[in-house]
Amino acid sequence: MAEIDEMCRLDRARASVLAELHEVLEGETLRAQRHGPHVQDLWRRTAQHIGGGKLMRPMLLLEVLDAFRAEGSAGPAGSDASRGSDAARWSDAAHGSDPGSGAGDAVALCCAAALEILHYAFLLHDDVIDHDLVRRGDDNLVGALHRHGRAGGDDGASLHWARSAGILMGDLLLSRAHQLLARVDVPAPMRAELLDLLDHAVTESAAGEFLDVGLADGMIPPARREIDTMTRSKTAVYSVELPLGMACVLAGAGAEVRAALEDAGRCIGIAFQLQDDALSAFGAEHHHGKDPWSDFREGKQTRIMDAARSTASWPAVAELLGRSDLTDAQGLRLRGLLVDCGARDRVAEEIEALLDEARRILHDGPARIPAAVVEVIEQQMRRLEGRTR
Repeated sequence: MAEIDEMCRLDRARASVLAELHEVLEGETLRAQRHGPHVQDLWRRTAQHIGGGKLMRPMLLLEVLDAFRAEGSAGPAGSDASRGSDAARWSDAAHGSDPGSGAGDAVALCCAAALEILHYAFLLHDDVIDHDLVRRGDDNLVGALHRHGRAGGDDGASLHWARSAGILMGDLLLSRAHQLLARVDVPAPMRAELLDLLDHAVTESAAGEFLDVGLADGMIPPARREIDTMTRSKTAVYSVELPLGMACVLAGAGAEVRAALEDAGRCIGIAFQLQDDALSAFGAEHHHGKDPWSDFREGKQTRIMDAARSTASWPAVAELLGRSDLTDAQGLRLRGLLVDCGARDRVAEEIEALLDEARRILHDGPARIPAAVVEVIEQQMRRLEGRTR
């Protein structure tokens, strides 16, 4: 019964996030009236495509924040001398509210929506960079626009228009995520912290994507340092560290607790990206909904490739990696080489070591992290370990 109640609670939270997203995008669609039907149609299509995933980032924020409230504590009293009295009073009031009943919950939902909007902005830019037209087994926004545009007969012009729209909408959504956080009804110091977290995540993700493209295109030598920096920055920071950091700010968490969660989040986020790379290389297409050879064709310099580089199989791997005309047979051959040389197993071991380190920080680190918060994060790690897409 308790498990059913928990599932219902999470379903209600997801529905609340989707409703918040719908409200934001509906407002943008209405505002776009002054630009005419074509711009309005772009916003409508965006609203249809956003929020179609697992909502991992907003749900992590909401679940951790709820866990802080359930414990009634965000850390040792007075452990963060930088907390202003206004921010402390706001956090204490939010802790006492029931889900969906107080100002704190409205703010949390706004922040959750901003996280998903940020995520979708990055996905749009990523789809343009990687020339992807499909996501989750169906047309992504760029693919849907391209399919609509090429009905006129000019395939090249349609693709250019669709990709340009993807870039521009990504830019608009980044601005919208910033605006949502800039207007949340919290004390000014808390708002500044939220904006600083967002700025850091955007900066890190852009740097990671830059390294990713440079490594794949051979413009940046594939040194271990650059690959590790790319692995952490591209996705890990905004996917795990950012939601945890935002939850700590909204909960008024003490400095020690926040630092510990950031450290644990860093480990979990890197493990998430490594697993994402592994799923792209070895996962079933019907699970992750992507071209199974896209990373191979683009020459992605992931930790899997870095692990293979030091083996006798590397010359054969390098011969196939980055071939835009890679066939299914060649893709299977490359996948087999990466398995046989031990690269897949080495990265799997790294993922497990990172998750073990996160657990050590949560349980045995210097900070006294509330037990309910630890349980939420461990649930996320268990979901990570069972990922197929």
